[in-house]
Parts: sequence; structure tokens; C-alpha cells
Amino acid sequence: MSSSIDELARANVRKLVPYQSARRLGGKGDVWLNANEYPIGTAYQLSTDTFNRYPECQPQAVINNYASYAGVNADQVLVSRGADEGIELLIRAFCEPGQDAVLYCPPTYGMYGVSAETFGVERRTVALREDWQLDLPAIEQNLAGVKLIYVCSPNNPTGNLLSPTDLRQLLELAAGKAIVAVDEAYIEFAPYATLVPWLTEFPHMVVLRTLSKAFALAGLRCGFTLGSPEMITLLLKVIAPYPLSTPVADIAAQALSPDGVAAMRQRVQTILENRALLVKALTECDCVEAVYPGEGNYLVFRCSAAAAVFKSLWDQGIILRDQSKQPSLSNCLRITIGTQAENNQVIAALRAFPNAVAAKEFSKEAV
Repeated sequence: MSSSIDELARANVRKLVPYQSARRLGGKGDVWLNANEYPIGTAYQLSTDTFNRYPECQPQAVINNYASYAGVNADQVLVSRGADEGIELLIRAFCEPGQDAVLYCPPTYGMYGVSAETFGVERRTVALREDWQLDLPAIEQNLAGVKLIYVCSPNNPTGNLLSPTDLRQLLELAAGKAIVAVDEAYIEFAPYATLVPWLTEFPHMVVLRTLSKAFALAGLRCGFTLGSPEMITLLLKVIAPYPLSTPVADIAAQALSPDGVAAMRQRVQTILENRALLVKALTECDCVEAVYPGEGNYLVFRCSAAAAVFKSLWDQGIILRDQSKQPSLSNCLRITIGTQAENNQVIAALRAFPNAVAAKEFSKEAV
């Protein structure tokens, strides 16, 4: 029976390798630093007297609060089930399966490619340069047939900001040819770098946002797409009729109130302070070869025998994210900035790890 189900499935879905989210990868422990979540939960109030009614497609309180926070008009905001749904809505609205392509620049967020493949849209990649900036000449050479370009800044997993000069050139290259989606999931940690003020100048640009990171609401699944009113009107044609449940809308509106935004900014400040301390401590660990500057709530570091280091911490219940298979990230691990206590546990485990030579021997034996 199962084989006949497989035969009925679309060919591209049969071949699809799903995105390996942190929860799909599993692990057991009490120090979870692999999903760029905020390490401490937050409390909200819920009203149950409207659960018997369907919610608004675009809850007005959420839209108005986010517009006020982001500095745009309400008709420039679309709310969805996480920024991941925003990624897919753009493909559904702009890309013809089997004809058009999306372009993105690894190493970067994996859902751009998975979403394209799910819809039968060609995935076209142009790797970032060695400095993790856009390779504009290569992008220009690969624009034929591209309807949608995804860029991420701060970039996940590398953590760096993309050059605003390069982003402007990219937008100019794409004008009249493709939509440019700028993923700003981590922008609260570098708010000065947002491209939202460019929306008026570049109507073919959209900005993707989320409440999952700085707002400490990864479990809520609430994201935003910012664009021109014409862009939002188009995306509303392809979104589900009830993308946000009533509890999600209630919590999102509270998180985006003046008090909620103030609390978010305090959380960001704590993360930035903990990040600075973690950078210094990582550089003092013998098994760490390089720590790369990052602008998000995470860091990438290169270490001798990363697989062995990753497994050693995994076995101790300290769960990081191995990025070694990504282009230009050989022997690199990504760590979410946790509480100071969690960060100290990581550093203690790394300091106890064998020196670089012993680690390499361990890795060879494991193979």
C-alpha cells in the first residue's frame, strides 16, 4: 500500500529532502543552543471568549502594532504563520512551477531551497564569497529565468550583515526582473541595518520578519512580510483564510505593545552582553581555531575536529548545530547565545575537551 502512495506523489516530493530543523535532528539534554531561540520563556494573558469564532485573516491589532513598531503603514504589513509561510507565499505568487527559478546564496537559511523544491520551482544558487558577501557578478550571470531572490541579513548561519552597497546593487540588477526578499529574522540584534526604509524606493523588495527570535516567541509561529501595498494585496490572494489562530493573534498583539517592545529590547541587550562574553571565552578554548563576528543571537566558530567536539557536547546534553556540510563552513559549529549559566556550561565542556591533536585522532578512530 505504501509503495502505491509513493507512486501517486509528485515526483519532486518523492525526491525531496525535508529541512532538518533543530527538533527533527533531536537530541537529549538541558542546554539547547541549536535553534537560535531565546533561552527563557515569557508569560502572556489569553482570553477564551472568542474561541468559538474564526479569527480575522489579518488581525487588525497585530497589523497595527507591527506597523507602528516597524515604521510602516498598516497596508504594508502581512502577518503569517512564521516567516517560513512568507517565504512560501512569495513563491506561490510569483513563480510558475517548471518555468521560473528562485536564487539564493549559501551558506544561508535552508528553507529557501526546500520551499522552492516543494513547489516544483528551480533552485539556483550562487555561493557567497569567502568573506560571506554577495558575489554580484555571478548573480548577474545567473538571473535569466529568476523570479525571486532571497538574501538574509544578518545571515543565518554565518551571522554577518550583507553590505548595504551590495544589496543596493542587487536591487538595481533585479529591477523589472525579479522580487528581492530580504530576510531580517535577526534584525532586532542589529536594528541600524534594516532595509525597511528602502521599501518606497524599491517596490520589488519585500522584508521578512519574525517574532521567533528577539521577541522570544519561536513556539508562537508568527511572522511578517513588509512590502508595498500592491505587494501585500497580491500576497493576500494566496494566503490561507485563517493563517493565525486567535491565541497566536492575542499574544502577538501583546508582544508588540509598547511594553512588549520595551521588554524585547531589554532581552536583546542581555543577549548582546552574553554574546560578547561568549566570544571572549571561546577564543580562549584550545580546541577553537576561530570565532567569527556575528550580529545575531548566535555565533559560528571553527574548531579542530568539529564532529568530535559536537558529539562530545551532544553526549553531555549540550546541543549545538553542526554546520560543517555548508559551503565554506568546514569544521564549523553554530551556537545560540544562551543564558550566562548555559554559556558557562559550554565553555567548561570545551575547555575539558582534548587538545587539537588528540581531537583529530579521536575523529579518525570514529570513522
